Amino acid sequence: MTGSGSISSVLVANRGEIARRVFATCRARGISTVAVFSDPDANSPHVAEADLAVRLPGAAAADTYLNVDALLAAAKLTGADAIHPGYGFGSENADFARAVLAAGLSWIGPPPAAIAAMGSKIRAKKLMAAAGVPVFDEIDPGSVSQQQLPLLVKASAGGGGRGMRAVRHLADLPAEIAAAQAEAASAFGDPTVFCEPYVERGRHIEVQLMADLHGAVWAIGERECSIQRRHQKVIEEAPSPLVERVDGMRERLFEAAVTAARAIEYVGAGTVEFLADESGRFFFLEMNTRLQVEHPVTECTTGLDLVGLQLDLAEGGRLVGDPPPVHGHCIEARLYAEDPAAGWLPQSGTLHRVEIGSVTTEFRPGPGHGIRLDSGVVDGSEISTYYDPMLAKVISYAPTRTAAARALAAALVRSRLHGPATNRDLLVRVLRHPAFLAGDTDTAFLQTHDLAVLSTPLLSEDDLAVSALAAALSDAAHQRSAATVNRTLPSGWRNLRSQPESRRYAHGQRTVDIEYHYQRGAMVAPAHPDVVLESADQNQVVLEVRGVRRVFSIARYPGLVCVDSPNGSVQLCPIPRFDEPTSAAARGSLLAQLPGAVVDVLVAVGDQVLAGQPLLRLEAMKMQHTITAPRAGTVTDLPAAVGRQVLLGDVLAVLSTDEPPPDRPQDVTTTRESS
Repeated sequence: MTGSGSISSVLVANRGEIARRVFATCRARGISTVAVFSDPDANSPHVAEADLAVRLPGAAAADTYLNVDALLAAAKLTGADAIHPGYGFGSENADFARAVLAAGLSWIGPPPAAIAAMGSKIRAKKLMAAAGVPVFDEIDPGSVSQQQLPLLVKASAGGGGRGMRAVRHLADLPAEIAAAQAEAASAFGDPTVFCEPYVERGRHIEVQLMADLHGAVWAIGERECSIQRRHQKVIEEAPSPLVERVDGMRERLFEAAVTAARAIEYVGAGTVEFLADESGRFFFLEMNTRLQVEHPVTECTTGLDLVGLQLDLAEGGRLVGDPPPVHGHCIEARLYAEDPAAGWLPQSGTLHRVEIGSVTTEFRPGPGHGIRLDSGVVDGSEISTYYDPMLAKVISYAPTRTAAARALAAALVRSRLHGPATNRDLLVRVLRHPAFLAGDTDTAFLQTHDLAVLSTPLLSEDDLAVSALAAALSDAAHQRSAATVNRTLPSGWRNLRSQPESRRYAHGQRTVDIEYHYQRGAMVAPAHPDVVLESADQNQVVLEVRGVRRVFSIARYPGLVCVDSPNGSVQLCPIPRFDEPTSAAARGSLLAQLPGAVVDVLVAVGDQVLAGQPLLRLEAMKMQHTITAPRAGTVTDLPAAVGRQVLLGDVLAVLSTDEPPPDRPQDVTTTRESS
């Protein structure tokens, strides 16, 4: 933050959605834009949208988006006179900010001293306590007693839920501290951790701040971000249902947040995060010295362009008067490429199609109520394992909270997402849950209301079967369109009835079998006597189901058929009639379900292990994933070694046992087992 004058060209030292978001405001203001990109991001939308783009050779963040020398060289090469760090990566790196300023560039962020003051959570808590901001008591990891449990192990330099572990049993503390230290060192280059009391059912409340170089500090509304997984936010909203309910809480929150900013002479955009209980008491957690992922909910409820304000403040502008009042309600859902039912297993691969329902605006507040989309992907984007698996933020703005939740759920249901699995169905179930609609949202929401239930697909078993029937009818039409003989005849037609048409699809771990035949020109499916075929082509099937007309849209890709309907979406993998010969893994092999790097091996060949025992850890998509044994046995082979890069389907370990292995993995995190 320099306040040194007009900015003409901005390099965004980031990728994906946040880079596109900053570019949108820059374009509206006539400011030139510069993108940087790693090798996996060469075809990313943010690269195509920038005026200029510079390759950062490599894939790892340390070699690319965290490479300060490379970023400064890119700015010099393109003539950029300012750098916006986005969020994540180097956005809260005081040394990066200093290097930008030393190079004579404008830093669109807070002063390096303020970043450093909040960069260590241990030091930040002491500063806040001295300023009179409520804080939790710090617990020394080396002297924890049973009475102090449960507690939270946290990375001092951390953020985004990384380097964070909840501990409920004293015996687990050493291992959890070691795991948190390893993850913190990998993510932030600093293994320092500390402990604090763990509030099982707290409310995560944060205050958006803006501060100028002239001493003015705005508290621009609060946000509630209590719906979390792995201590990472999933759904955020403004205003907070809790703050709306508790008299005087908003004023006390704003006062504490402004006090925190003034204590470190803060300038720019920042967020002060608190953990609150149901009575309205709150305690300082951390200050994020950057723009937050969830900033759109504040923009929609205030009409402000927070990125625009960042640019104004970086040019030395003033905050005049009071911040605008909050109107209506806004809810943001983070759409991730992950499988909640499989321990939040990240997904990778080609996103063939991404079409969010009812979008009225992108990257900026709209003129009225509606659906806003801030996305880092487009049709054909490749979801890699090198970065966070967030695909997009879908944001609903409406006059009331109920209306916002209803519109957001409907938009997600209508969305077409073809490719890697996503958390879409879980988001919809949360938004429609009676407890959420009542404002009963805390950080344990997903556990309290049973993650297994919340992650259940929206499609019922009957709807799944009918969708698979629609896929089979469409596939048959697709085959007819490619036929070289009479294309008017139904697939499988004979002048004398023989075998029914049959198709098999894989849906997750399940197999769906479909059989039907034609009788006097009508389709007959024995398992679905109440289904009547109205029409079918390779893109659309119309069925009458129990007297109700339903339309199914069909899209097919190599090895994948996607069926979308008003009841929900399903992805099916056609199973060929005759399997191709393949090299089979040894019986008892644990196969990687996602690519990644082995960061820790916890067993050795010959070890006896118990079901659920950790075997090794993989790092992928900026998180560490523990591989556990699906059953008791002996480790007979261990191809995985620390530092090895593994691909999807690679053998990680082999377990032998006298008992036959299960047909499918049980309690295996990020692995599958070959039998």
